[in-house]
Amino acid sequence: MSKIRKISIGSNYKTDAMHYSIGQEVYGGHIICDIINSEACGEYLIYIKKDEEVLPWKSFNANMAIAVEFDLQY
Repeated sequence: MSKIRKISIGSNYKTDAMHYSIGQEVYGGHIICDIINSEACGEYLIYIKKDEEVLPWKSFNANMAIAVEFDLQY
């Protein structure tokens, strides 16, 4: 399984999509820490972290228009 670095949700990538990246600050000081493809549920899950607490933040149905960028660090 490859690690996801960025996910974009929406049919028009350049103008209308919402973009979420690892390390991005969201929701009042929380940081996106994980983006996971949950094949069992057919969803992409985004988790955020503040201090030491990790919380599920968003989930997107895999049937939506989604573009995934993988982490290419070797």
